[in-house]
Amino acid sequence: MIKPQQQQINGFSKLDKAQRRAWLTEQFLDPSARLILKQFDLPDDSIQQVFDGFSENTITNFPLPYGVAPNFVINGKTYAVPMVTEESSVVAAASAAAKYWMTRGGFHAEVIAAEKLGQVHFRWSGRPARRAALLDELCTRVRAQTKDLTQRMEARGGGVRGVTWKHLPEVADDCYQLLIKFGTADSMGANFINTVLEAYGAELQTWAAESGSLTEEERDLEVIMAILSNHTPNCVVRAWVSCPISEMALPKNGVDPHEFARRFRYAVEIARQDTYRAVTHNKGIMNGVDAVVIATGNDFRAVEAAAHAFAAQDGTYRSLSRCRVEHDRFTFELTLPLALGTVGGLTKLHPLAKLSLDALGQPSAEELMGVVAAAGLAQNFAAVRSLVTTGIQQGHMRMHLQNILTSFHASEEERGATAAHFAGKTISYAGVRGFLGR
Repeated sequence: MIKPQQQQINGFSKLDKAQRRAWLTEQFLDPSARLILKQFDLPDDSIQQVFDGFSENTITNFPLPYGVAPNFVINGKTYAVPMVTEESSVVAAASAAAKYWMTRGGFHAEVIAAEKLGQVHFRWSGRPARRAALLDELCTRVRAQTKDLTQRMEARGGGVRGVTWKHLPEVADDCYQLLIKFGTADSMGANFINTVLEAYGAELQTWAAESGSLTEEERDLEVIMAILSNHTPNCVVRAWVSCPISEMALPKNGVDPHEFARRFRYAVEIARQDTYRAVTHNKGIMNGVDAVVIATGNDFRAVEAAAHAFAAQDGTYRSLSRCRVEHDRFTFELTLPLALGTVGGLTKLHPLAKLSLDALGQPSAEELMGVVAAAGLAQNFAAVRSLVTTGIQQGHMRMHLQNILTSFHASEEERGATAAHFAGKTISYAGVRGFLGR
């Protein structure tokens, strides 16, 4: 039934959850939808209140599967890696890759840099050449005036690491930017960075009005915005696996190790050079990365944006991973920007995010970067291994079979019979439907 167009509703956020549900079902849904919405509420009201506070206009929860990929050995330490994803085969593929590399030296990870960035954009009437002479005075002033905001972070090893004054003539002749480098210790640091940036912006305008170093012509200054950047090219982790090619046998596939290594390297090189392939290749990496980022209460959207900007840093979108076959040794590696936190935000508020960090041994932010990068590399290895041997659909559709059966409301007996029928065969939606006689 198509319902008539409704008038604008005011004060929707002030309604309680039951009232929001009632309005939504009355205006846009069948009345029976109210029962569907209600059944996803948590039975514990205190936890449900925490969830409701994460977002606005909440009407229910949207559950996703929470799984674990065991057998990850990273820098000699064994992990059971928590993963939240709805995509068939992601956790299975990561687990299979982790088990494969567990007996071949495991994964290795190192944090190359852990610096985050923020920007204050402003209009200024001065000449670009004057920036160098004024920067020291400006930095001294803004740092002194924001010391109360940064001292706790500094005590934990973070704080402001540097300030660059940039001219952006491509925007306008009077457009400038303060690019500020931050260390945020074990927190992701978004709120800290934005608070400091806004304070810098306010002090920048005060400086323009009061500084004796400025001429009257240089006092026209207008702050446009102050915000962190999710582009984090200086917050980067590298993860890799490596072993002699002779140890890379794939018994189930009967593929010669040297032939497998050759085809694998060739496939990765295609993703380095062809954007169409690179996007899908990197999506596979992010299948693993996002699943762990979500499970630990971090911002997967920021991680995604940073990763794809990093993949295009030389002007062409490329694979984030690389493969080398040299001197009869196979090396597969991933370099990835990752701005993560293990304190603050949802890491303690979300019960399962806290549990995830407990399962990982309460890692530092840098250790978590290594775990997430290893999960992304494992997922990528599993996907490329399938592509160059059996093909991606065999394993993916085997995992997807249960979803297809659910869509047909198959009984347990039908599920068993269908799985047996399609063992070793190509699985398709149409094929399953035909077998079930739906």
